[in-house]
Amino acid sequence: MSFSSILTYFAGGYTALVIVLFMLSSVFPAAGFAARSLAAYISLIICAIYGALASIVLRILGREQIAQWTTARAFKYVMALTTGVTFEIIDPKHHLETVRPAVFIGNHQTELDVLMLGCMFPKYCSVTAKKALKNVPFLGWFMALSGTIFIDRKNSKDAREAMAGAAKEIQKRKQSVYMFPEGTRSYAKEPDLLPFKKGAFHLAVQAGVPIVPVVVANYSHVLHIKDFVFRSGKIPVKVLDPIPTTGLKAEDVDELTRSTRELMLQEMVALTQKARNKPVTMPPRTNGDGVVHASGADATLS
Repeated sequence: MSFSSILTYFAGGYTALVIVLFMLSSVFPAAGFAARSLAAYISLIICAIYGALASIVLRILGREQIAQWTTARAFKYVMALTTGVTFEIIDPKHHLETVRPAVFIGNHQTELDVLMLGCMFPKYCSVTAKKALKNVPFLGWFMALSGTIFIDRKNSKDAREAMAGAAKEIQKRKQSVYMFPEGTRSYAKEPDLLPFKKGAFHLAVQAGVPIVPVVVANYSHVLHIKDFVFRSGKIPVKVLDPIPTTGLKAEDVDELTRSTRELMLQEMVALTQKARNKPVTMPPRTNGDGVVHASGADATLS
């Protein structure tokens, strides 16, 4: 049997399984979770292959800076078709189109944030990644071809030094970056933020570029893995005004991180109320200030 025949049988069987699970979801809600999860995985694979090919072509044309943007948009449309999930981008002042370069930061909830990036990712922007990933087959090659900003995280002594090379790349290429300052997914059922790490803020200060907060409503009503919930829906995302860093120094980063997190948390609660169409209260304050006080680029709570 040829490879093309195997691929055809696999695609047909996979599609049939997803359709059957969708049909069963009205009786067994967990079947809907399984159906959308399978649809999301195959959508990701399709778009990853497209992204790798697009990156090669765009690099030849000298346009690799939009490779991640075009791959992100492909994922947006494929996921809307296969899962019925999308993100509504609220950007009345068109910051995504006009602010460049910048450090875009956003809250990190689940694996579905990849789709959020697909819906809002601006042109001439890239994600950041550990420098060690650069040599990983396929993934590292795609990242390198598409203009990823690599950060040397072996240097755990000082986050500022770890970000120095990335800051130079941003200035040289006029390339924005997108980062998740929480450092990991929260999987929160109610609107809340994990403590912020300071790497993104050190990066913005060193590069002398603004920070643009991007706030996503809590969407546990659409996806909550622990409860096997995965529904179709439209999730609001708001792009806040840029926060200038001109004139700021390293000693200003703690306060910059704290105030930005507080601003994003307030907006997250408001957006979640809009998404759920019911009142949502602010999460209780903790004893800390919401900032990770350690020095490394991979810093954890001390």
